[in-house]
Amino acid sequence: MAEPFGLEESENISVVVVSENTESALSISNLGKEGSSPKKKTTWWSPKWLLLNFCIMNLLNYVDRGVIASTGVNGTPKVCKESGECIAGTGIQGAFNLTDFQDGVLSASFMVGLLIASPIFAFLAKTYNKPFKLIGVGLLIWTLGTACCGVTSSFWNIAVCRMLVGVGEASFISLAAPFIDDNAPVTKKTSWLALFYMCIPVGIAIGYVYGGFVASHFNWRCAFFGEAILMVPFVLLFFFMEPLQLKGFESGEATLTSLPELHEVKIAEVPDQGKDVVDVASTEGQSNKRTSTKTYLSKRTINQISRFLKDMRVLLLDKVYVVSVLGYAAYTFVIGAYSYWGPKAGADIYHMTNADMFFGGITVFSGIFGTLAGGYCLDRINSSIKNGFKLLTATTALGGTCCFAAFCFKSMYGFIAFFVFGQLFLFAAQAPVNFIGLHCVNPSSRPISLAISTVAGHVLGDVPSSQLVGLLQDHIHKWRTTALILTSIFAIAAAIWLMGIFLDSVDRYNEEDNASTIQGSNTEPVAAENTVEKRI
Repeated sequence: MAEPFGLEESENISVVVVSENTESALSISNLGKEGSSPKKKTTWWSPKWLLLNFCIMNLLNYVDRGVIASTGVNGTPKVCKESGECIAGTGIQGAFNLTDFQDGVLSASFMVGLLIASPIFAFLAKTYNKPFKLIGVGLLIWTLGTACCGVTSSFWNIAVCRMLVGVGEASFISLAAPFIDDNAPVTKKTSWLALFYMCIPVGIAIGYVYGGFVASHFNWRCAFFGEAILMVPFVLLFFFMEPLQLKGFESGEATLTSLPELHEVKIAEVPDQGKDVVDVASTEGQSNKRTSTKTYLSKRTINQISRFLKDMRVLLLDKVYVVSVLGYAAYTFVIGAYSYWGPKAGADIYHMTNADMFFGGITVFSGIFGTLAGGYCLDRINSSIKNGFKLLTATTALGGTCCFAAFCFKSMYGFIAFFVFGQLFLFAAQAPVNFIGLHCVNPSSRPISLAISTVAGHVLGDVPSSQLVGLLQDHIHKWRTTALILTSIFAIAAAIWLMGIFLDSVDRYNEEDNASTIQGSNTEPVAAENTVEKRI
């Protein structure tokens, strides 16, 4: 019997199969060489170097959050006395004479950009298949948006700029964690994620101090220019340096080839040689066998949107993922309200003179040590989804109990002791909840998993919590009672995550190791019919 493709004289034969529903073409090269396989490109990215870069970028992202929230940057509006004498405002609020409501819109506009763009970048990551380039695009938008904040001339202009900053950050938060998860040592995956998320409280604290310092010594606009300048090297890095391949996405170099024209593959058996001969004939110029570019792109777009909706349906039907996200939303609801109302509640209940500095210091301390401890503990007890839910349940229950007890104390010192311990336990949930979000889905779905988790956490959590807590306080007029009611919601988060322990969970990290499907290719339109003939 003849050996398929056994032609000895030809060592570089390319066989292309084109079908009616084909979106991308698979090229199998070097068929004449037994056991040959495409070589992977080497890259100068080492795992630790990758982690360091992502941590610095995340730090800069949250420095910007601190800058926009800083009292020194937001400043004060212009105040006019009854005598007619006016005192000029300071910072952003003074520059544009903003009301407190308009000042709050700046934070909301950032969130709008982030929430809208997060699923879009996650979708593009799966279809475009160039995650490093997408991060580069996002960082470029972030840099331009930040720089524009420094040159804007009106309130609505800076609101749009803040929205662009949110759009830019969306690419980063969806793709950075999967890269870290791929390259971290097996026994330190959650610890590496903890290092990454530790940059959130540290960045906000640095941004608060940096923004106030620059605003008081130079001008609030300079703070944004400084951020943009520091981010430029990372923009260039992700655009031009050799990328790493994200797990779950086939390498374009190894498996894809762009086909500007259709080729016929004809297989003819030659009796006297006993071997099959592959004849590749060009069909260039045969327009009747080629799908128009417009039709192809339209069909490709529909298929990609259909795939995205299918991925969304899979996520929403995954009980493990849904439980993880709902628990995170309840957790974020309280944490977000703490960050907004904490200083005011502390000043009212315990008559603190520097409540903002006190709560800021607790956030930094607990954020660093609590986040790192959570990642370390999950690695020590074996990183698994079930163990992740156990740790989330325990830390949230203990942290919520300590914080509830803290607000019951009439002594400020008792409050401080219990509140610090409570925050340490609560921040320990950061790494485990993101580990579950990365590992309960297959590798190619990780960007969209984190994107939807982020969107849900904000929409159901910290975005409405500040307003609802404000309404509750307006009705009760007693901050201690309001704080106790708010803190009790941690029990709901712990109860939701407790359910996750009893669910059948599967770590899908290695699910697509040998995936044969190709996603997000950039091939040119090809004809929609098979043209393989066999002649004897």
